[in-house]
Amino acid sequence: MYAIVDIAGQQFKVEKDQKIFVHRQEAEEGVSVSFDKVLLIDNDGDVVVGAPTVAGANISAKVLAHVRGDKVLIFKKNRRKGYQKLNGHRQNFTQIQVEAINA
Repeated sequence: MYAIVDIAGQQFKVEKDQKIFVHRQEAEEGVSVSFDKVLLIDNDGDVVVGAPTVAGANISAKVLAHVRGDKVLIFKKNRRKGYQKLNGHRQNFTQIQVEAINA
């Protein structure tokens, strides 16, 4: 059984006991959270597609940790002008574990 859920503007295919990284959530570590924007549920070949979401379905998950992603370097340069600029960015993520898919 799997579901496609919209979490903070991104769509994820989730299954029970799966660990995923999502954009930073406001919940504390160890707290259970619920996501109700379920777009699709597949229960062993029985597919339910929402219009736009599946009514009454939600995903319950547990917040494991708040982490930061790998550093992404942005390098800008204009040739023959003496212009160089190096910038870095680290995205904030929350690691969650899917506990149940409630249909």
